[in-house]
Amino acid sequence: MTIKIYTRTGDEGQTGLFGGGRVEKDDARVDAYGEIDELNAVLGMARAVELMPRVDEVIAPIQRDLFSIGALLATPDHAKMREQLAKARIDDDRIAELERAIDACDRELEELRAFILPGGTPKAAALHVARTVCRRAERRVVALRRTVTIPEQVIVYLNRLSDLLFVLARVANKRAGAGEVTW
Repeated sequence: MTIKIYTRTGDEGQTGLFGGGRVEKDDARVDAYGEIDELNAVLGMARAVELMPRVDEVIAPIQRDLFSIGALLATPDHAKMREQLAKARIDDDRIAELERAIDACDRELEELRAFILPGGTPKAAALHVARTVCRRAERRVVALRRTVTIPEQVIVYLNRLSDLLFVLARVANKRAGAGEVTW
């Protein structure tokens, strides 16, 4: 049996949630997990541009985390949400891993003394775009939290991730021999 990619169930402007229920496609929950999906796609693009193994190895598990965060945000059932959070391993240990990755990048970089303009190599530019998409996703999740219970670790994770993407962009430029343009 072949599964068709189109179902026609969204033709009236609604979508199904993970674990049941339907909402309008512009619902705050759909907006939040849609931003996470966009972030994941931008990270996939960043991995595909100018292969840089040590940078790309940091990004791949983050993409898996983002799938889990998207599933968690698409889940109105609190029990299923807890299951997704456990599956995603979005916890204090995972956040500490992101912080260690940030610290490792910082050790490789010169101290930042001014704002830098996003850009440089295509790899770094893609990582800067991912950082801004991450910040937007974080804002959407914070907005969703006003009406829906969202585990605090998700917001902390996204906040730390945007910092990591910033330093990864700087590392990509440095490793490619590209300078940074200050503001």
